[in-house]
Amino acid sequence: MRTLVIGTGGREHALARALAQDPAVTEVHAAPGNPGMAAVATLHDVDPMSGASVADLAVALGADLVVIGPEAPLVAGVADAVRERGIAVFGPSGAAAQLEGSKAFSKAVMAAAGVPTAGSRTCTTPAEVEAALDAFGAPYVVKDDALAAGKGVVVTRDRAEALAHAAACDRVVVEEFLDGPEVSVFAICDGSTAYALQPAQDFKRIFDGGRGPNTGGMGSYTPLTWAQPDLSEVVLERVVRPTLAEMAGRGTPFVGCLYVGLALTETGPRVIEFNVRFGDPDIQPVLAVLDTPLGELLAAAAEGRLADVPAPTFLDAAAVTVVLASAGYPESSSKGDVITGVDLADARDGVDVIHAGTALSGDDLVTAGGRVLAVRAVGPDVAAARAAAYAAADLVSFPGMQRRDDIAAEPLGVVEGASLR
Repeated sequence: MRTLVIGTGGREHALARALAQDPAVTEVHAAPGNPGMAAVATLHDVDPMSGASVADLAVALGADLVVIGPEAPLVAGVADAVRERGIAVFGPSGAAAQLEGSKAFSKAVMAAAGVPTAGSRTCTTPAEVEAALDAFGAPYVVKDDALAAGKGVVVTRDRAEALAHAAACDRVVVEEFLDGPEVSVFAICDGSTAYALQPAQDFKRIFDGGRGPNTGGMGSYTPLTWAQPDLSEVVLERVVRPTLAEMAGRGTPFVGCLYVGLALTETGPRVIEFNVRFGDPDIQPVLAVLDTPLGELLAAAAEGRLADVPAPTFLDAAAVTVVLASAGYPESSSKGDVITGVDLADARDGVDVIHAGTALSGDDLVTAGGRVLAVRAVGPDVAAARAAAYAAADLVSFPGMQRRDDIAAEPLGVVEGASLR
């Protein structure tokens, strides 16, 4: 099987590595890719937002499966352009990708499907925002309706901050605050059938203890030994299958990864948000312990035959990912800073370094984005994997490097943003 991964970040690097380990995958290609992906994939210089260019490349390579990683190309309809050329794609159509492209659309689908979620109001004027903040009270949750690279959400007790965020957006969704640990569950979907992957927890805020602004994610781990053991099946039954049925009924069947961001509240799991692709970095530890070959699983979903392949299984192990971010992140990022120690970290047993925002400058590996690298480690349990990940991360450095030191720390299940309460 020839595969083509579209994207440049850590998620795409992790996907390419997993595909390269599948015996059924004969070739892995990536476009545009990053320096780390070059070790497992052939890179191609293609605009990931151009459906025609991606489709032309897939045809030229004789690709059997195209995996589109980021949300922006999916919302732009790149998957449609590739499917029109007769090539299997893991990733939703542009219409189905509105589950992430518009928070208001997503909320409407959840309501129609009876999915347990936070109460919300869609607002386009300051007066509507004021009324919604009054209705739900603090902590205030204000979400940009459109794509915002994982940083369009403000959760705060500061009403002025909530209002300022809303004013900077064309349309926002104001929601009630869901109190409980946040968990990520990824569902592999073929339009009607779905399999859930092992849950993970992502740490969104920039500083230890869940402080500071939201980021795209500063680290993650799996398994969640403190969560209910049947959580994945509960999410399939109460969230994913009703959503697939609703989307099919609208004439926009969902094929790809439905990311379900959950809060485990006292009344049970409730959905914080849907994404239409694998989360980054929370998918990274999940892929590290996935025992099922990834290529056949994604191909079966893309071809509408997921029910014909076994449900995914996982190793009896744990994995932890620690993100190394550049100076200024998440408000900005520093580019061109020389990175050292990656080879040393990558050479350690059970460890691999995932590239996200890197580039080459001559012979030097340099920073090229906000989240630069992710150090991922596998161990017999979370404590061992965590120790291995941080020991390897200690070997990597670049000017202004930022990281959290409490990823997967005890007590497990710590709620991000606990200081807000």
